Amino acid sequence: MIPIGAKGVAAEFLGFDGLDGAEHIAIRFAGRVPMPSRPPLVRLHSECLTGDIFASARCDCGSQLHEAIECLSEEGGILLYLRQEGRGIGLYAKLDAYRLQDTGIDTYAANRHLNLPEDARDYGVGARMLLALGIDRIRLLTNNPDKVAQLGLAGIDVTEVRRTGVYVTNANRAYLQAKFEHRHMLDPRLFRAPAEAALAE
Repeated sequence: MIPIGAKGVAAEFLGFDGLDGAEHIAIRFAGRVPMPSRPPLVRLHSECLTGDIFASARCDCGSQLHEAIECLSEEGGILLYLRQEGRGIGLYAKLDAYRLQDTGIDTYAANRHLNLPEDARDYGVGARMLLALGIDRIRLLTNNPDKVAQLGLAGIDVTEVRRTGVYVTNANRAYLQAKFEHRHMLDPRLFRAPAEAALAE
């Protein structure tokens, strides 16, 4: 068990063999106030080195990760940390996409300009991790309907979707607008909110 989060809640780190060659991990939280009668709360979080570690202002990944850790620390559940940097295109390609975004195009268009998929993430690997842990019914912490769809196709029953907060700043407003236009479950009114707002739906 490893202390994690601002309050040092104990969590168990689990590795997996034979998935897709990447070192994905599950972090299992017992929780301060667990809810054993309900399906576990789960967050699938794709690695974002720039946002998770270096607090990049271009995205909301780090804020969502910290929110998930707080939720899971409180009620228990599982964080699946998936090694799918840059929506699956890798770190170096993501940095190339950043340079294109500096010219005014959005994050999805930047990937297309690099002849890469808009979103190459495979959440089926997360489903296989859950099934290996004996879990096939979950409550999911996400704003992304693609996660719900891919998990369902892979045999995971998502009984509830809990939306994450929307962390709007001047630096990431266009990024979040692009996510909304690509079907993420975001309220467009949030983009008119004052800068530097951390808003929960």
